[in-house]
Amino acid sequence: MRKLLFVFLVIVVVNCVCCIPPLQAQTRSIWRAATPEELASSLPARAPVEKERIETEMRTASGITNSHGKLIAGIVLITAGYSADGKYSHYLVIQAPINISGITLSPGNYVFGWSRTEDALIVSFYDAATGAPRGTATAHRLPIGTRVESFRLWPPTDHPLLQIGRFGLTYTLPE
Repeated sequence: MRKLLFVFLVIVVVNCVCCIPPLQAQTRSIWRAATPEELASSLPARAPVEKERIETEMRTASGITNSHGKLIAGIVLITAGYSADGKYSHYLVIQAPINISGITLSPGNYVFGWSRTEDALIVSFYDAATGAPRGTATAHRLPIGTRVESFRLWPPTDHPLLQIGRFGLTYTLPE
């Protein structure tokens, strides 16, 4: 009888251990490149920036999404004729926290612009609704051979990089 009870307990314990997924697997999200359909449904044709609604260029849209349906994406603003011309060049929709080269952005909408130095870009981030500054980072020239993109947010499994032309900012996604 004791042997039978022992075998029964071993079977129950093994089943419990094998059937319960690890806690890490339950909370960890997998990030991938967003599809054109996901980008089109999440990014505006006219971005609300301060008191204006600035046209965007959908062919420049890029972003990432995770297994929980959260999206981080951006798009180029067509700023000619708007007061944002020269201050902002890109619009970001952030649905999960991200740290871009030391600047932590919580879920919300942001804009950024840049100025060029001899070998880098000085990138300034702002809250889209108010224009309040969020921080400044330095984008460095990418290695020769990297394709030039007006804007690209690479998935973290490939390169955790926000690319602007020939320059890039690294990012991390807190889990």
